[in-house]
Amino acid sequence: MSSVLFKQAISEKINFSLNDGKRFLCSFVYWMMCLFIGLLVFFPLHLNAQEQEQRSPVQPAVTNSSQIDTLTNKEHSIELPDTTPVDLASLTKKESLAGVYGSISSVGSDTLATLISLWSEQFKTVYPHVKFQIQASGSATAPQALTQGTATIGPMSRALTATEISRFTQKYGYPPTTLIVAVDAIAIYVEKNNPLQSLTLQEVDALFSVTRFCGSSKKIDTWTDIGVNKFGENREVLLYGRNSASGTYDLFKKQALCEGDFKATVNELPGSSSVVLSIASSVGGLGYAALGQFDENVKALSISTEIDGENDYIEPNTDNITSGKYPFSRYLYIVVNKPPDQQLPVLERAFLTFILSDEGQDMVDKNGYYSISNELRDKQLVSILR
Repeated sequence: MSSVLFKQAISEKINFSLNDGKRFLCSFVYWMMCLFIGLLVFFPLHLNAQEQEQRSPVQPAVTNSSQIDTLTNKEHSIELPDTTPVDLASLTKKESLAGVYGSISSVGSDTLATLISLWSEQFKTVYPHVKFQIQASGSATAPQALTQGTATIGPMSRALTATEISRFTQKYGYPPTTLIVAVDAIAIYVEKNNPLQSLTLQEVDALFSVTRFCGSSKKIDTWTDIGVNKFGENREVLLYGRNSASGTYDLFKKQALCEGDFKATVNELPGSSSVVLSIASSVGGLGYAALGQFDENVKALSISTEIDGENDYIEPNTDNITSGKYPFSRYLYIVVNKPPDQQLPVLERAFLTFILSDEGQDMVDKNGYYSISNELRDKQLVSILR
């Protein structure tokens, strides 16, 4: 019995081993066949890829000069003309819309706000897809906005200070570009029926300043102090002027007060038009504001300067202002962020070119300001278009 059981056990073990061997052999044959088939399929593909690579090596996209030339030509096809466009209306609608679109943000001078608005409206008749945002918050805000990148152009009624240039240069590595776009003057206004016709530089200083650095020996507080008896003996002069953010304020302080300090009684207003309106509606009012804000209800006084020991009364008229004879003449500026040896974006170039064109400068003359000389205009156009 035991021998029978032993034989049976041996037989089962042999069968089990044979079965395992068969399974292992089948698996081995299966994987070898898979490997062989894989080599037959993928190895020729690999050889073909190598042959193709050797025949025509892959070229980087950026070295395709024909594509680069095409792109460059497309980018530079939107160019301003080499000469000044003196008449925007002569451009066809198709030409006028070529690449000139987007928005311009103007932050700065209140004095220039009227001109910026007029220029922008005329510009939009030819380029209707252009949008303008005009903020007339004073010349001091222009360099700040340009430095911070929140403005496209910065109108100013005074030149940039060394500090403003330094701050801009520290951020961008180059100074801002300043363009002269018009000539203006600061006028001393009184109500149109006031008998006063003129003031000396010393009287202007004594009226507005507590320091009297320009040489007046006495202060002026009342109308009788300057020989006007219309308002009675004790009628004080109501003084009006611009606020400290204004370029008009800074320039008047320099030119009329000899860098002195304003009286605390000067009513500071945010715009030249507000000054003119306040003087026109007041009794015994006198103030300074941009001549471009002239109103029929006020008159601008002549200013006396001493020449060869005699007083010469200079009217604020075209000849005296453009020649610089009138003591409170000034340039009006637009400041832009222009990297050296690079053109401005096409929109800014188009708008600034229009401002310096015959049409743009005619608008200056027709709205109480004075156009710049052709020589100065052409010189600045070169800097814009290069």
